[in-house]
Amino acid sequence: MEPSEKYLFKYKGIYFIPDLVTPEYLDTLEDFEIRDSDVFLVTYPKSGTVWTQQILSLIYHEGHRDGTENTNLIDRVPWLEYNINKLDYISLPSPRLFSTHLPYFLVPKGLRSGRPKLIYVARNPKDVLVSYYHFSKFSKKLEEVEDFDTFMDRFLEGKVIFNSWLDHIEGWYAHRNDFNILFLTYEEMKKDLRGTILKICNFLGKRLSEECVDEVVDKATFDKMRQDHRSNYEHFGSDLIDLSKGRFLRKGTIGDWKNTMTVAQSERFDSVFKERMEKLPFKFCWDINDEL
Repeated sequence: MEPSEKYLFKYKGIYFIPDLVTPEYLDTLEDFEIRDSDVFLVTYPKSGTVWTQQILSLIYHEGHRDGTENTNLIDRVPWLEYNINKLDYISLPSPRLFSTHLPYFLVPKGLRSGRPKLIYVARNPKDVLVSYYHFSKFSKKLEEVEDFDTFMDRFLEGKVIFNSWLDHIEGWYAHRNDFNILFLTYEEMKKDLRGTILKICNFLGKRLSEECVDEVVDKATFDKMRQDHRSNYEHFGSDLIDLSKGRFLRKGTIGDWKNTMTVAQSERFDSVFKERMEKLPFKFCWDINDEL
């Protein structure tokens, strides 16, 4: 079952959402002007993007930490390829924070200078798949595929936005020396949030007081984010999401795939992913009780 052209189009081999971006805009990104102080968050969809956006915003913006500013997360760490709120990226003050799901070969060439900083967050692909499936149910810009088995087939074949999880992470890791990049996993963030935040601060050269780090940790917890209208993405209009069918921040855990996938589906998934995943240097947890 091929994805509907109403919901996906291909640009240089990669699937995008037609209502949110045009090929003409994507053409401009190669020469998008990069500043040395720029910070880019790179993820495959449903891999902890909003969570890491929140962490970056809290690290850089005191007004977010202390609640004196009311800016939504999507304007703090906007999407490079999906400029939903039509921000003037060129006039944003430095340091600019951006998010992207782009594969390594479609990002601005200026990121290869070695000075801008990139953070890549990866998540175990079974949880990505299940989160993606639930997300497609309430996102009005994604085709809703009721049958999970059919959805999984598309995921395994890379017939979803931004294509194959394996291609995405393999591509970024293989070209890591072209960028100034830090690799993290969703699972290590979940297991040791404070330690991960300190690792991010160290990579970014940001020195925060113990009190400020405590504030970042507290406000980056799942429950606090769910309650924070600035970061739960529930301000999106009804043309984008249907909140009666789901939420951006759904469970925020490790191993939820077990509540959806059958044993046979898990084995079929492994038959496609396991060999290539074993060649990756990342340690993924498959259950909340697993040790990293």
